[in-house]
Amino acid sequence: MDATKILESDDFKKCVEFHGHICPGLSIGYRAAKTAMAKIKEVRAEDEEMVAIVETDACSADAVQVLTGCTFGKGNFIWRDYGKMVLILLSRKTGKGVRVAMRPGSFPQDPQHFNLLQKVMTKKASESEQEQCWARHHQMSLEVLEIPEDNLFTIETTQMELPPMAKIEASVLCAKCGEPTMPSKLESMEGLKVCRDCRSHV
Repeated sequence: MDATKILESDDFKKCVEFHGHICPGLSIGYRAAKTAMAKIKEVRAEDEEMVAIVETDACSADAVQVLTGCTFGKGNFIWRDYGKMVLILLSRKTGKGVRVAMRPGSFPQDPQHFNLLQKVMTKKASESEQEQCWARHHQMSLEVLEIPEDNLFTIETTQMELPPMAKIEASVLCAKCGEPTMPSKLESMEGLKVCRDCRSHV
């Protein structure tokens, strides 16, 4: 992979624009999405042609949404709170699926960079430390883009039951707060249909 060419590509620029900055996690998501789409021979979904399942809510998830066209709003982007760099991509058209996961040891953590990043995030870094941190951040992002695919990921075909298509429902009012709510998301409480927010505050 040529990191410079990827940085200059429209696809990567769109990921950066959506996410806000270049970082190693965004690069991992870019690589995972590109790998998965190539394996199941799919192009960006305009509607719900594909389903993406991610196992982290970190930076990589943004690149997956941009490249695959699977989004929360369309109901074909599913988050599992497992804390792992894993993408499962499924095609509704062919039924084919692929699981792309970070290979253990494929991208070792840089302790010095991690410590600097913690200082930056807690606003304890000096100006020099901030510059050093972001320079290394950028370099690590490029390194991810250049790692051979088979060294970066384990890639397995998979078959799963596809989730139902997104529901479009006419809202009804929650019996407690009065706010418009999807009927399928209402829950019973003391004989009334209430939203999950009201139900959770009992």
